[in-house]
Amino acid sequence: MNNSNHTAGIKKILVANRGEIALRVMRSAREMGIKTVAIFSEADRNALHVKYADEAVCVGPPPSAASYLQIDKIIEVCKKLNVDAIHPGYGFLSENATFARRVTEADIIFIGPSPEAIEVMGSKLAAKEAVSKYDIPMVPGTPKAITDIEAAKVKAKEIGYPILIKASAGGGGKGMRVVENPADFEEQMNRAVSEAVSAFGDGAVFIEKYITSPKHIEIQVLGDTQGNVIHLFERECSIQRRHQKVIEEAPSAVVTPEIRQAMGEAAVNVAKACNYYGAGTVEFIADEHLNFYFLEMNTRLQVEHPVTEQITGIDLVKEQIKIAEGKALSLKQEDLSIQGHSIEVRVYAEDPKNNFLPDIGKLSTYKRPQGAGVRVDDGFEQGMDIPIYYDPMIAKLVTYGKDRAQAIERMIRAIEEYQIVGIETTLSFCRFVLQHEAFTSGKFDTNFVNKHFSPELLDQNNLSIQEQEEEATVAAAMVNFLLNCNYFIVYNYLIYKCLLLIFLAKGLKYPGLN
Repeated sequence: MNNSNHTAGIKKILVANRGEIALRVMRSAREMGIKTVAIFSEADRNALHVKYADEAVCVGPPPSAASYLQIDKIIEVCKKLNVDAIHPGYGFLSENATFARRVTEADIIFIGPSPEAIEVMGSKLAAKEAVSKYDIPMVPGTPKAITDIEAAKVKAKEIGYPILIKASAGGGGKGMRVVENPADFEEQMNRAVSEAVSAFGDGAVFIEKYITSPKHIEIQVLGDTQGNVIHLFERECSIQRRHQKVIEEAPSAVVTPEIRQAMGEAAVNVAKACNYYGAGTVEFIADEHLNFYFLEMNTRLQVEHPVTEQITGIDLVKEQIKIAEGKALSLKQEDLSIQGHSIEVRVYAEDPKNNFLPDIGKLSTYKRPQGAGVRVDDGFEQGMDIPIYYDPMIAKLVTYGKDRAQAIERMIRAIEEYQIVGIETTLSFCRFVLQHEAFTSGKFDTNFVNKHFSPELLDQNNLSIQEQEEEATVAAAMVNFLLNCNYFIVYNYLIYKCLLLIFLAKGLKYPGLN
């Protein structure tokens, strides 16, 4: 069975993932009347996605390599439980072409693109070659992997420093090195190759011109198996630490309608270049003048997809499922428009005052914010432990407003209402960002952390908030005291204070005053 010719309705989906994304997929499936199957490691036996699913199967011990990455075991579970389709979520096996191919060969629908599209876009160099027939702006650099250091030095000089060495199979900032001058080139290239081999088993690297003040902007695309492709506008993803996103928003505060249209058309062409179907994201890098260049394509659902859903009213998971069933897109580009503004902050179990190092422990207190325009996608409850085996993201906190200002106001309020005790989180850092002039003005880039953030500033910000809370507590205590006092005593006390002021003003000694 192949996704491209499958037209039968899906009755049961196995979600080959965990945590908040597994829950998010299952909720959309349930609304469509589709049964769900959860897989879990021994560490996730009591996880929320396991409890929510119609059926759940343990696939191994806590390490992901022994559980969530076990392709044979996952397919075996599907066969045993008569599963029609697999949704990979993001991370784990979501961009694994071998997994997608094995799934379809097992006569199971893979809710995602073809294995061939995953392979092409999984290599930054192959992706560049695939889109070269379209008029898509590209960052100046080497068209192929380069291994000879002397030849690489010559090419770097031609491009002009600073340059960026990148792993072809890379992602998440791994195998990526910025080189400011020729003297550092050899050392940084060796490090990039070593990181690439360690992280991806592939030491291929290439060289690009380094954009010194870049903005990271991406376009959501949807394609069906009939060749129709649309885009759902942009997301601004420039607030990052260690080259990984922390805050995203849609639309961008600085992208003009003209640039939006040009980026959207470019993204659609990227998808067409690899015969893409399903939900995907085309990533661009833009300089200070908003000249944009193709970066890569993520052949899966993105962590930040909720902000696109908020401004378009489209459930991207439901669209993925319909496309996997062989249905044509029900939307045309002219049907789409941007409504309002949405912001997402990733709530990580990390300590922003200690270089964002992961933190583990028990959620002794865990209370989600609520109210108008607030959405929380998470996979935890109070009393649960944060496992050491997986990504440290606890939740995605999303707000929506009629405009950017309201979305920011709601996010700050939601952060202050979010109660997490027992571990350090990135909430205080996110609040710092949202209140910073660089963010509110839209004049920020991927170097925000290096330019504007330090743990000391975070301490000052938290101290200021703490002082406000203490003042409010004292004031509340005074009001409570007065309300609970004997009114006669309060009345006489106020008369006493007034007489005292009169006597002092006239230079007289009030009786009984020493």
